[in-house]
Amino acid sequence: MSSATQNTPRWRARITPLVDRWSAYADAEWKWLTFLIWVGIAAFYIVSRWQQVHWLVLTDTDDNIRYLQVKDWLAGQGWYDLRQYRLDPPGGANIHWSRLVDLPIAGLMLFFRLFTDIPTADRLACAIAPLLPLLPMMLSLAFIVRRLAGGNAWIVAVLAPLAAQMGLSMYMPMRIDHHGWQLALTVAMLAGMVDRNWLRGGIVAGLSSAFSIAIGMEMIVYLAAAGAIVALRWVFKDGAARRMRPYAISLGGGVGLLFVLTASYANRAPVCDALSPVWVGILGAAAGGMLLLTYLPLRNWQQRLIAGAVIGALVAAFALMNWPQCVTSAYQLSPELQKLWLANIREAKPITVQARNVVVPLLSLPVVAIIGALFACWTVRRDTEALWAWATVTLMTIFAVGLLFWQLRAGPAAQFLAIPAAAWTAWMAARTMLFGKPLWRVVGALAVLVVGAVLFVYQIYPEANRLIADMTDAAPAKPKAKPSPNSRGELIRKANGRCRSLPQLQVLNQLPPATIFTMVDLGPRLIATTHHSAIAGPYHRNGAAILDIHHALDGPPDGFRAIAARHFATYLLICPNFPEGTVYQSRSPKGFYAQLMRGTVPGWLEPVTLTSPAPLPYKLYRIDYSAPNGKEVAQ
Repeated sequence: MSSATQNTPRWRARITPLVDRWSAYADAEWKWLTFLIWVGIAAFYIVSRWQQVHWLVLTDTDDNIRYLQVKDWLAGQGWYDLRQYRLDPPGGANIHWSRLVDLPIAGLMLFFRLFTDIPTADRLACAIAPLLPLLPMMLSLAFIVRRLAGGNAWIVAVLAPLAAQMGLSMYMPMRIDHHGWQLALTVAMLAGMVDRNWLRGGIVAGLSSAFSIAIGMEMIVYLAAAGAIVALRWVFKDGAARRMRPYAISLGGGVGLLFVLTASYANRAPVCDALSPVWVGILGAAAGGMLLLTYLPLRNWQQRLIAGAVIGALVAAFALMNWPQCVTSAYQLSPELQKLWLANIREAKPITVQARNVVVPLLSLPVVAIIGALFACWTVRRDTEALWAWATVTLMTIFAVGLLFWQLRAGPAAQFLAIPAAAWTAWMAARTMLFGKPLWRVVGALAVLVVGAVLFVYQIYPEANRLIADMTDAAPAKPKAKPSPNSRGELIRKANGRCRSLPQLQVLNQLPPATIFTMVDLGPRLIATTHHSAIAGPYHRNGAAILDIHHALDGPPDGFRAIAARHFATYLLICPNFPEGTVYQSRSPKGFYAQLMRGTVPGWLEPVTLTSPAPLPYKLYRIDYSAPNGKEVAQ
């Protein structure tokens, strides 16, 4: 018996064969194991959130409009007609989304209708559909980490989304908007970029980018960064044309085909905020230029760099000459709409103005990932292929974190793109703690504690923050009192929930279908849960209707009826303490909404009484357009 065997601890000698067998099995069956983990996660969240499913709690305004979009399509509205006719009727509101995300929701609705009633089938569809893109997300993360780290580090990556709470929220039951699919496609694109099989990797990266753009333009900056990295690799790596060529063909061809198959009637105009002739032209030119570069007889990286710069300049000039407005602003908002509406949206603000309890948990995972990725780049610096893969992951993670200083909505992508490096860091720390030399075991144990704290930061941070605050107080710590039920924050929280609730809003169905004037953020929920129509939702293409609501609620009472009449509104619905209402009260303390909240109700608003088993959280008025002296307000 060798001395090494004699010095091996008995527990390690017994457990090593078991670990080796499990490792080999997990490595061979990683796809099926990932699928089983996904099934468990999906089942857990559906069961734990069944109350929300039962009461059709579509919290976000976009989820409510997506729900209506699918229902209207199944009821006969055209595939290419995405106009929501119950927002600002009779013309309706122009919705810039894609039908692609409607497909799985509609398919699930039709499937469950074979076994149960329509309302139950629709609820089940809304519960399951958001969890579907989580599976390709988890498979892509596992693929990336297997490529970077080997071993069973992929298991950490598959489970790590549970620690990315901001990103994971996009996959919760009832979260049927398109962001979950876009995030999954972005990570799939990264998987294609690090794939050793250059042909397959180029196709996956190109098609993932094309599908993401067809769904929505929110991720285009990430896709542009990925395209730049693919091009840089072609410049500095001999033979990298084998990845860039299929990437260019898949991107350009995929965008063109998806435009023909999915672009709505409205998106066939040269608009900037969706897949339209603008982006078909720009991305087609970029893909064509990349494809051309792969066939040029360029002998060294200097020639490739010059040629790539020329093609890039030509594509940029083409875009600026034809659609300069899309380069400056995709949303094309007026300064007034930007000031009154968009400036009040928290997600549209940078991370520098967010609360600490948002910033710290959000940044913990990306910061640890960047540190780990830089260390990984150093460890593989002599392996060119591994270094390129790690550099790609590192650059994409840093880029995603940088976007947080532009808008908070970059947070989910920053967390998910950080998972591969964070999973590798956790895996290496655990291996060092278990199998390293004595001193390194201590270092590994400390690293495991740090990474563990990051993975559980959303659970640990509130308690740690409270403990630190108590320790730094000069006076002895006192038990913190629970928020008063009549405190401002508690009243706003309750109003936000109660005024959106299904039982409360369905009471409105006692009235014949009509157009109800209400706040922008309540409009989508109102039309999703009742047979009534509303004026506007928070969608930038309908800026005129949004501004009309702001003007009507900010302005004097005498101006309200004229604005409401232009939109054929029969009723006014007001929810005291609704979050959006606090903006009007603060901004215009003498305005119409603020006066209503003080109890000053003009005589031309007639209270409407509805039969309800419980007090209603909102107030409903019929608008009397009869003016003094017999005059009528024009409708």
